[in-house]
Amino acid sequence: MSALRAKCPDCRTLTAVAIGGDYQCHSCGREFAAGLLRVPRAWGDGGEAMAEAAGMTLPWPEAATVAEETLEAQIDATARELPARPLVLGGCCCAHVGAVRELARRHGRVAIVWLDAHGDLNTAESSPSGNAWGMPLRMLIDAGDVAAEDVTLIGARNLDPPEEAFIAAAGIRRELGELPDNVYVALDCDVIDPPEADVWMPEPGGMPLDELEALLAGIPRPMGAGFTGLRASARNEQTLARLGHALGL
Repeated sequence: MSALRAKCPDCRTLTAVAIGGDYQCHSCGREFAAGLLRVPRAWGDGGEAMAEAAGMTLPWPEAATVAEETLEAQIDATARELPARPLVLGGCCCAHVGAVRELARRHGRVAIVWLDAHGDLNTAESSPSGNAWGMPLRMLIDAGDVAAEDVTLIGARNLDPPEEAFIAAAGIRRELGELPDNVYVALDCDVIDPPEADVWMPEPGGMPLDELEALLAGIPRPMGAGFTGLRASARNEQTLARLGHALGL
């Protein structure tokens, strides 16, 4: 499947065709505001369940699956396969890197709303674990794909000291303010209060689901979004549909 064709989630045909940033199924007539890109990979130790969650059933047309053997190859393949308005389903938060990088190449300035219990701002030198999934937001900033002042980090409550220092020095915002036109929403679902979602790395004290839904609904429809950090479950499939629709996707 190319980025211009996708499998319709309703009639399951391969005739859902991109029209600008949206999709229309030429078989059943359904219209969709985003194309689904699956990234079933987790770049760290023991993340197999997180990778498997990328196979959950969601109500958006499937544009492509990216399952490369290295993170570098994943980033490159994501750029090639990325729909005009992507909804990325990972895997770990490294699934966002290729999407944001390609959207920045296409559109120039991109802002990120990064919702996560963790900062994802470590480097290979500062990371206590060495797991790449603790570094993707820092990768994007250090590579110049997004400016630190265009990053809003929400819900982070388990930060390493080097991450806290970087946030303060770089000017990363911790609350939503005025956003530029081109926004990508990166949602690691461990930002949610653990009893309300099945996540891979639960952290106590998270955001209630109703509060998160309202926050997402207040963001003008983004140019792309992604869901990561999950375990596969029927409950999560319902939750992600709800959150995606709150984003206008």
